[in-house]
Amino acid sequence: MGRPGKTYQYQNWDDDVIFTKHQEASIPPGFIWLHTNRIYRFVSTIVYGLCIGFATIYCRLFLHVTFRNKRCLRTQGKNGAFIFANHTQPLGDVFIPMLAALPRRAYTVAEAANLGIPIVGKMLTMGGALILPAKLSQMIQFQRAMTVRLKQHQRVFIYPEAHVWPYYTGIRPFPNGAFHYPVSANVASYAMTATYQQRRGFAKPRMIIYFDGPFYPDLTLPRKVRQEKLHDEVRQAMVVRSRQSNVQYAKYQRRPDASQ
Repeated sequence: MGRPGKTYQYQNWDDDVIFTKHQEASIPPGFIWLHTNRIYRFVSTIVYGLCIGFATIYCRLFLHVTFRNKRCLRTQGKNGAFIFANHTQPLGDVFIPMLAALPRRAYTVAEAANLGIPIVGKMLTMGGALILPAKLSQMIQFQRAMTVRLKQHQRVFIYPEAHVWPYYTGIRPFPNGAFHYPVSANVASYAMTATYQQRRGFAKPRMIIYFDGPFYPDLTLPRKVRQEKLHDEVRQAMVVRSRQSNVQYAKYQRRPDASQ
């Protein structure tokens, strides 16, 4: 996965180019988005701490992650915030937010399919995953959990491109639907852009992640236009930062039968 020179084929920008077992997993009956049980919360704290340890080793030593301009997150102040990122690492994108959120806790919006990942899937919520609801009836619980995390001044991470494209160096088009959240909560948004740059003497690139922001909803505009403007500002910041990539570790080709 992500080997140098590997070529991925796609037809549309929102295609899933990686297929794994159990990716058809769905939200089980009785799923809880916001746990109040003290034992669960205690165990969750331990699991999250272990995840931080693993994230430090994996991201620093294997992905060679370096953060740039992370200080801009300080403008968040004593408020919650949303961080939008490009989706380029199957495993890394689970753990990178944990390091990026420090000293706060990361809560990452994730697809229900991730619940099917062996072992890890069972612990995703303990690691801060906010699983996207499959039914309208579940949306209330999801929204309540997100509201609580924002009131706790935490950072909510969103990968608006939806599907992971390993080592992809561009920014794929993505809808503005996810920007409904910061507009509704009227909190800051930030761009977190992963780039890939050459390491002298190594085929595998280093991963340099840039932060930009804050971007706030323009309260002088109608709600839908506010959402569109926020989307455009965040995406443009990501596009500009993506130009820092100077190596192509994986290749992407549109299939010949792809529609324009």
